Amino acid sequence: MNPRTVRLIDVWLGKPICFVLTALRRVGSRMAPPRGPVPPVRKILLIKMIEQGATVLAYRAILRAVELVGRENVYFMVFKENRFIFDLLDLVPAENVMEIRSKEPLLLMLDLMRMTLRARRAGIDATVDMEFFSRASAIIGFLTGARIRVGLHRFTSEGPYRGDLLTHRHQYNPFLHVAAAYYLLVESVNIDPTQTPQPKVLVPALDFAPPRFVPAADQVAAVQATLDRLAKRSVGRPIVLLNSNAGDLLPLRRWPTDHFIALGKRILADDPGVTLVITGGPNEAEAARQLAASISPLAISTAGETSLRDLIVLYTMADVLVTNDSGPGHFATMTGIGSIVLFGPETPAVFGPISPASEVIRLNLACSPCVNAFNHRFSPCDDPLCMKGISVEMVYERVNRLLRGGKDRFPLPVAGGAQQPQLAVVPTIS
Repeated sequence: MNPRTVRLIDVWLGKPICFVLTALRRVGSRMAPPRGPVPPVRKILLIKMIEQGATVLAYRAILRAVELVGRENVYFMVFKENRFIFDLLDLVPAENVMEIRSKEPLLLMLDLMRMTLRARRAGIDATVDMEFFSRASAIIGFLTGARIRVGLHRFTSEGPYRGDLLTHRHQYNPFLHVAAAYYLLVESVNIDPTQTPQPKVLVPALDFAPPRFVPAADQVAAVQATLDRLAKRSVGRPIVLLNSNAGDLLPLRRWPTDHFIALGKRILADDPGVTLVITGGPNEAEAARQLAASISPLAISTAGETSLRDLIVLYTMADVLVTNDSGPGHFATMTGIGSIVLFGPETPAVFGPISPASEVIRLNLACSPCVNAFNHRFSPCDDPLCMKGISVEMVYERVNRLLRGGKDRFPLPVAGGAQQPQLAVVPTIS
């Protein structure tokens, strides 16, 4: 579904439903008999339906839930198209992933009802809402019947209304990196619910970096064969990847196409031996092919030619990635590729990739960031100068520096992260 359609459904259906459920909750709490000792949490449902990149940032939070109740007792609710990254992390059993189809409104509603009933049957006793003021996720958490419901509450701010459906209400902190915010949401299942607002604890000094992805030899060989076929030659390093799209969710995050074209031409003019690859999903295939053709006959496009797993394997084989602020910037942190992430409407202080191999470029315009939790990430901006103003020269200089430094050898600072990650010790996945 179009993001604006989702927003309209959330507003026009979500608001009245939240209001009614809040009224029922308050009546029920007055009529309920006094409770005895609170039993420990046994099963946790994490609700994070949108954005694959955010799932990477939630890695440490998911791991904390597993530590609290065990792998078999953690469940995850996600949109079907965003499930892959969660499966790649392999932190909970595949059957514990509650998959929601979001392409059609009717299927969305049916799946939400079906998965809510499934959560009740599973005996979920704690839900952690990782969405930023989404009404649907708050409603789902309440309808599961879980006695502990953690999430964001607007308190006295004029933020999005979603009733009073939570037992553990977090104050949204726009100055806290989202990786730490997710972790603290999970940590709150064991915090006294009478604290207002939550969480009155120190931000943990943890490594929030995701695990390192290590591809199998046959996976590397398959991607290599795809590159060779598309390039009509044997492809070797150096390889530079350009991800020109930021998805339909936030088109304001896109760096102008003509900037990508100029960057690609500059890279090949400086070193014709570079293999320039345009990446993207199947729905971006034609645009990516046109972009490659506009740069040079030497540029190739893998959009529509690779799966998401293939794309991450490609990151392990390439030297540099240039991308808008989107999922690929976070996927790259799982591979160690040198990445340059272009930020504009959002801030890397909250959403920046967590890896010493990632570098952020942003202009620091006075109007930026204009996308945040309080406006449902829909900005009034009609002219994103914060992206247009990032010059080709600024990006090229960093690409050239990375290529001269070599893959995995050029140290880069963490871009506005929550905690300086220590990537010397990271788990591996394959």
